[in-house]
Amino acid sequence: MKKILVVVTNVSKYPNLERATGLWLGEAVHFVDVMQKEGHEIDYVSPKGGYTPIDPHSLQADQMSELDWQYYEDQTFMNKLGTTLAAAEVNAAEYDAIYYTGGHGVMWDYPEDAHLQNIASTIYQKGGVVSAVCHGSAGLVNIKDATGEPLIANKKVSGFTNTEEAALGLENIVPFLTEDALVSQGANYVKGDDWAAFAVADHRVVTGQNPASGGAVAAEVLSVFNSTN
Repeated sequence: MKKILVVVTNVSKYPNLERATGLWLGEAVHFVDVMQKEGHEIDYVSPKGGYTPIDPHSLQADQMSELDWQYYEDQTFMNKLGTTLAAAEVNAAEYDAIYYTGGHGVMWDYPEDAHLQNIASTIYQKGGVVSAVCHGSAGLVNIKDATGEPLIANKKVSGFTNTEEAALGLENIVPFLTEDALVSQGANYVKGDDWAAFAVADHRVVTGQNPASGGAVAAEVLSVFNSTN
């Protein structure tokens, strides 16, 4: 059994727009469901700890699968999202993998959080997996490897595409574009079709493109676990 740290945002509103944001629920659900069915243990962390808001757009009928509804109605799961660990209090040595969920809010609290960066770097340096999906990949841009270089440099990495952001009309609202930020750190950015599930693994860094990709990321993380046992 492995122990996995799932990262969620504390940001509930766009700082520059009268619009709610938060965790894109399915990006947590579809990853967590795969891992729990394999018997792995999940903890939840956010930069500040405590409550993570749910992006209301992720709860619309056309975004919710039957599995999403099961988790949304699961009080134990929802209570965990309401009582997350604070990044500063996490002992990274306890974990075998970290998984950054998305939702637009993460772009304002993941990238500059030194505690999250240190957690991910520690997990990676002890042979663990660093993973992310969609906007959650923004959390990877400032993580350093043991030599002080960007962790994602020269690795195949995915995340929310510029064209997907433009399709939402938010390309000028977000503080940066996820795809561009990954490329700026030397990543070999790769993607599939817009809105289709896509994930890639490269040297224990596993990333998915968009909200449809949480389960695909989980499958790749499991493959890494199996190859390193």
